[in-house]
Amino acid sequence: MYITCLDMEGVISPEIWIEFSKVSGIPELSRTTRDEPDYDKLMKWRIGILKEHGLTLKDIQDTIAKIDPLPGAKEFLDELRSCCQTVVLSDTFEEFAGPILKKLGQPVIFCNSLKVDEKGFIVEHKMRCQQSKLTTVKALQSIGFETIAFGDSYNDLGMIQASKAGFLFRTTDKIKNDFPNIPAFTEYDDLLNAIKKELGK
Repeated sequence: MYITCLDMEGVISPEIWIEFSKVSGIPELSRTTRDEPDYDKLMKWRIGILKEHGLTLKDIQDTIAKIDPLPGAKEFLDELRSCCQTVVLSDTFEEFAGPILKKLGQPVIFCNSLKVDEKGFIVEHKMRCQQSKLTTVKALQSIGFETIAFGDSYNDLGMIQASKAGFLFRTTDKIKNDFPNIPAFTEYDDLLNAIKKELGK
């Protein structure tokens, strides 16, 4: 039995931090896991910038409420979910993901959470587990699933390489060049066809 695991931001939704960077006018916040492989380091840096500028969780949530999925993402996800079990594995947070997932038909997501102080400032990020995407894929494999995984960033590589089949989607030239053995796609139809081929459909 197969289960497909996919990243969220950059794959089926815009990058939340990039969108918030535009709205807030703080270009530093556009840095993502495409640029910084160490997610813990990246989040601590982001939290520091938010505090420096007096920005709260609600400020970010107000931006997220206006974000739509990437064009074609819902149709792609609907078709994928009709072919096999599907779960979104993301390093985003429960406090961020809800409005976007609602627009995508409420797919299952495993993500992380935030600790917020009494004034609404983010003070800490809480990871569900270490190397959450790779750990989750291995756990699914341990209970009898074959996994197919795809994503766009450094933090997706573990789950992609550990899966029976793995793909890059709309990634950077640097990641494609560093990992030329991983098939890379830019269009949903091409990615879906590759997944269906792996599923024998």
